[in-house]
Amino acid sequence: MISQSTSMRSHLCGELRPEHIGTTVQICGWLSRRREHGEHLAFFDIRDHSGIVQCVVDRTVDVRSEYVVRITGVVRERPEGTLNTQIPTGAIEIGDCVVEVLNESEPPPFPIDSRADDVDENIRLRFRYLDIRRERMQKNIRLRAKINSAIRAAMELQEFVEVETPFLMPSTPEGAREFLVPSRKEPGSFYALPQSPQLWKQLLMVAGVDRYFQIARCLRDEDLRADRQYEFMQLDAEMSFVTQPDVLAAIGKAVTAAAEAATGVAVPPIEQITWHEAMNRFGVDKPDLRFGLELHELTDIFAATEFKAFSTAASIKGIRVDAATYPEQAASGRGRLDALTDRAKQVGAKGLVWLRVAEGKTFESPVAKFISATESAALCDRFGAVPGDLILIVADEWDTTCEVLGQLRNDIGRPPVHEGPYRYVWVIDFPLFVGIDAVTGRPKPGHHPFCHPHPDDLQYLDTEPLRVRAQAYDLVLNGWELGSGSIRIHEPELQRQVFNKLGISDEEADRRFGFFLQPFKYGAPPHGGFAFGIDRLTAILAGEDNIREVIAFPKTQSGSDPMTNAPTVVDAAQLNELGIRTLPPAVK
Repeated sequence: MISQSTSMRSHLCGELRPEHIGTTVQICGWLSRRREHGEHLAFFDIRDHSGIVQCVVDRTVDVRSEYVVRITGVVRERPEGTLNTQIPTGAIEIGDCVVEVLNESEPPPFPIDSRADDVDENIRLRFRYLDIRRERMQKNIRLRAKINSAIRAAMELQEFVEVETPFLMPSTPEGAREFLVPSRKEPGSFYALPQSPQLWKQLLMVAGVDRYFQIARCLRDEDLRADRQYEFMQLDAEMSFVTQPDVLAAIGKAVTAAAEAATGVAVPPIEQITWHEAMNRFGVDKPDLRFGLELHELTDIFAATEFKAFSTAASIKGIRVDAATYPEQAASGRGRLDALTDRAKQVGAKGLVWLRVAEGKTFESPVAKFISATESAALCDRFGAVPGDLILIVADEWDTTCEVLGQLRNDIGRPPVHEGPYRYVWVIDFPLFVGIDAVTGRPKPGHHPFCHPHPDDLQYLDTEPLRVRAQAYDLVLNGWELGSGSIRIHEPELQRQVFNKLGISDEEADRRFGFFLQPFKYGAPPHGGFAFGIDRLTAILAGEDNIREVIAFPKTQSGSDPMTNAPTVVDAAQLNELGIRTLPPAVK
């Protein structure tokens, strides 16, 4: 451990141990707790980022909660029967103390300890500089720094070059709303803050950098939630002369290094499945592999069914709720089953069929009479179902059956994101386009317009665009998408062809992306890249359900900052200088 002694302190509070007994030390920190002891003595718990140590002080010393102090004293063994096994310094204390008050403090608005976990989050964020003093927040922020360091070391070990890219850039269609910055020099024109360094890193490949990375700050004007903030940090990387396996291997090393640095546990090889397999088995493109409840295709079983609800369906899928693994769900009463049906309809299903398995491969269900003995036996065999299990079935279009059952699967069985084993999985072969826009009649991009189509599917680009796979891939951990990437289009004509499919004409492409397309005429190498969210990875590894707990100064879910009151109104003089006039608030 590197010494953090300074001219004001000899040791950190949390590093003192029995081997320091007899040593005169100086510590600096905040008074975490004061306890009176008899007529003459008091116990001070002094805290810094490393931990807490007990000091025995003259009771007359006037020091209160969160005062900043420097204490000089001698480390000694705690008296028998007073050891505190809950803290690393619990076998020692500092005696013969001289206390110097470095700064006083008003009473804090909430306890600077674990009790603050129950304090309203807006209060914690309003006084975030106090919240960060707590052990939990100190641990999270330092864990994040360790993860950043491990990522950077892993990328440098693979000879990636760290390059900073611009923060003010032109507006680009990357699938999310951008934050715009008005130009004072050119009134009426705007910069955009980067949703990602996507364009820049591809230009670096044209420039021959070969292997680029950056721990990049990105911004998206999207609704906030537990795993999303306006501004976020990501590992951003790009490589030349590579195919998809090369990118997955390089990024896998960075993720593995970060996880092992945070947990001290080796990460097994990252699993891999195709997008189509993920949808068929789990109903979502970011599958959580920690639990069962996989989807099963049932269309063939009901191919000749007389049950009207199934006979006209394009796809029939189901999940089995195991009575042994999920007893509360499998034994659900009618009220719970009605709630599951309502949930299925909320997600997009026309209805939900539930079947409770009884003896002799029969079912208890309002629709049991419509299902033949042959179909009942085939169902039980397909699921390996036993009496007491619950089978949930949706019959609809393929994408609807996947989406609805995928959501029900997560509702029923998914544990908190940080619980259980860490299950990483690459999801590959995403669709290049996802459906047709009802207004424009054009296909909609699956990731972004720079993904290279799968070479085997180029023949369908003009005639059957929804059949085309992209060389795109996501990294998923415990059901949270960590990040996305792809092999990029490096051929100018193919890039224009994809733009045209999206309704971006050659003229519009030149206007919006001329600076990007022009360089590709001068020998762009085949290249690909990836970016993953450091906030999300850190939250999971820190055991948190919300990324706000691993960000020093986050926004609330409404997008505000209680500490600075941002966003704030700008005065008229600034707006005039920028050539901006604001509209009155909309009448509600």
